[in-house]
Amino acid sequence: MAERYWTVTWDTLHRDTRTLAERLVNIGPFKGIVAVTRGGLIPAAIVARELGVRLIETVSVVTYNEEQLGAPVVVKAPAAAGTGAGFLVVDDLVDTGTTMRVVRDLLPDAHFACVYAKPKGRPLIDSFVTDVSQDTWILFPWDTALGFVPPLLRRSESPDGAG
Repeated sequence: MAERYWTVTWDTLHRDTRTLAERLVNIGPFKGIVAVTRGGLIPAAIVARELGVRLIETVSVVTYNEEQLGAPVVVKAPAAAGTGAGFLVVDDLVDTGTTMRVVRDLLPDAHFACVYAKPKGRPLIDSFVTDVSQDTWILFPWDTALGFVPPLLRRSESPDGAG
């Protein structure tokens, strides 16, 4: 479990993602973007806007539920990206690299970019903006209010509705 937490606000995420896009301008042009769901959806939309990319594909790899790790499972592969040549893969964070290893196997010729990178996962990506220590758990804006907020579906499944 993480020893420390870092809350990323919407403003911080937007600023850092635009910085990522600035770093990618001279690497492209890209014919498409593959967003790693779910965390990469919002950064991918921002990068796509900044770089003028219209083709956006997704890949979904399930590796954890909040803080509990499990074996990676591809639940949705990208249909239009082939081997990834000319494509940009975007995610919010590379942590241990588990997800990126799976996606790299699917798209070996793509350029991989994340907004935030931890040391264990950093060798698996080509571009990133901010180094984050391995013992830090990032609380993204979609995960938080004043504290962690479980998704609505999970809260409604509990008998008392509290989650």
